[in-house]
Amino acid sequence: MSLKHHFPAAVLFLLAFVPAVCPAQASQPATTTRTNEPMQASETASAMQAGKPATPVPAAATPSSPAATRHPAAPAAATSTNPDCPNGPCDYPPPHITIATPAPAPAPWSLQDRIKWLAVVLLVLVAYVGAWMAVSTLRKIERQTRYAEETAQAAAETAKAALLVVENQARAERPWLLVTSSPVPGSNNSFSIVAANRGRSPARVVSLAECIAIVRDESELPRSPIFKTAPRAPVAPTILLPGESVSIKTFSRDEVKSVCENPEEARLIEDWAEKIYLYGSVVYADLAASGDTKFETGWCCWYIHGRQKSGMITAGPPDYNRHT
Repeated sequence: MSLKHHFPAAVLFLLAFVPAVCPAQASQPATTTRTNEPMQASETASAMQAGKPATPVPAAATPSSPAATRHPAAPAAATSTNPDCPNGPCDYPPPHITIATPAPAPAPWSLQDRIKWLAVVLLVLVAYVGAWMAVSTLRKIERQTRYAEETAQAAAETAKAALLVVENQARAERPWLLVTSSPVPGSNNSFSIVAANRGRSPARVVSLAECIAIVRDESELPRSPIFKTAPRAPVAPTILLPGESVSIKTFSRDEVKSVCENPEEARLIEDWAEKIYLYGSVVYADLAASGDTKFETGWCCWYIHGRQKSGMITAGPPDYNRHT
């Protein structure tokens, strides 16, 4: 048979023989000599080259066979008790190779741990972004609130200034009735109470009120004017254009006795022990205004009664001469 037919059989035989030899070599003691290993290897190689099957190693030659254990071969040389030099003393023992226990490998990072770590990182990022947005929003709200307060304050001041302008303009354009006393032309010791319109709009007189009081001094007058009769409307509708005036009451020397209760009171008036005060009020409205706003002007005069001549001047407490 040719070599090419014996070569596959030899390879298969070798592969079947190697697993049986390896356990025996692994269990062979360290003191067993290996003088036959080179020869076996050479024989196997020569047999493979010649195309013959390799001769198996006898069981008696292997260290693991019972016969070899019962009848060990005589040592070729003196053995040493030093495990580093089994064949005898040696000058240079082989170096020891110590394999330390390797560090335990880290536990593998499971998919669940990776997902958990990613979720924690995402939560931290979301919390940071949320806190930053909250702080930014609060700052914007604070700035907007401050701007709104400043705007509201400026608007309030502007509205107040505009209201003052409107009020001042309305006051400047409204009618103003002022009451004064003056002598009656062509008559001695006779005086007239005159209401004059000093404003810029026509005025319509709505009602009139008057009263006479005899006291020692104006300090004895009531704090607020008290009228014995209710206010009355003028006999004829009275409209005063700007600059016009009208007489609302007259008083003369001959009327002194008629207002005194007895001659003794008239004598006291002549001696200036007592005084005659005439006071009243005029209620009027703005003829050009569309509303029903009414104004009032109070007046008070002191009639000075002399033995031969008389006079009349404005007097009385502030409440008797108020203007609205």
